[in-house]
Amino acid sequence: MSKLTEAVEAYSLTKWYGRLLAVDHITFTVHTGEIFGFLGPNGAGKTTTVRMLTGMSRPSGGTAKIMGYDIQAEAVKAKEHIGVVPDTSNVYMELTTWENLTFTGKLYGIPRREREERARSLLKLFDLEEKRSEPAWKLSKGMRRRLCIAMALMNNSSILFLDEPTTGLDVQSVIKIRELIRELNKQGLTIFLTTHNMHEANVMCDRIAIINKGRIVAVDTPENLKSRARRLQSVVVSFNRVERRAEAYLNGIQGALKVVKEGDKYRIYTSSPPDVIQAVCDYAREHKLKIVSISTLKPSLEDIFLELTASGGGAYA
Repeated sequence: MSKLTEAVEAYSLTKWYGRLLAVDHITFTVHTGEIFGFLGPNGAGKTTTVRMLTGMSRPSGGTAKIMGYDIQAEAVKAKEHIGVVPDTSNVYMELTTWENLTFTGKLYGIPRREREERARSLLKLFDLEEKRSEPAWKLSKGMRRRLCIAMALMNNSSILFLDEPTTGLDVQSVIKIRELIRELNKQGLTIFLTTHNMHEANVMCDRIAIINKGRIVAVDTPENLKSRARRLQSVVVSFNRVERRAEAYLNGIQGALKVVKEGDKYRIYTSSPPDVIQAVCDYAREHKLKIVSISTLKPSLEDIFLELTASGGGAYA
């Protein structure tokens, strides 16, 4: 693993499309060896940013470095360190698993003996050895996703850009790919993860950047982000029977900022959980209700995301 402390450096990175400012002078770094999440609503600037970081789109202003190499001025050296997995599969369906890997190695200019050695190693790591001779169209969607990631690593990448790696997959495939990502990261690979899945970002990422309307609105660990918003704490309560007026009443109690009905439960957002709990108990006694369950929750990453991006995004993703 490189001794560099920063795998990705973006300084005042900017992208104009005509008169539209898609990415607005953003600055952030990705530490070597971390899993870094990049979140934002549709149209916030995520895809445009990644395209600039990977050399597929020229910035209108600012700079980006990959492992210390400027992605524009030293493009060849920078791209040697990059593996990219798009959100749509780039697997060649008519080729076998083995042929997809070795053909990718050939595109990278890797000598035959070396590319075959890497292909064998990746087949083993990604649990695809038994599917070596299967054409890609015969593989399950989860296996094709694993093959897609393996192909991106044929050039012995230092940084893997992953775009929505588990979208549309069954639960077992999601678990398998998350385990693979963690294992690759343990081996020293830096992961740049773009996702809409808040749970995935929460359980996978060391740090997260949230982009909205082309601007970075937050960069921090998931837990630090969640701890910033006291007013997004909540009390969740369920009663032994449905009370039609419960939601309206709970909205009016002292300390309640917002009430959301979630199935047979009510989630009351508040900056003062003790006051709300007292008021809920008073309401239950007054209406002869039994409290089946009651708990206090810290804000979720989804709560923080919605709070920071409430005003919506721009026109380009």
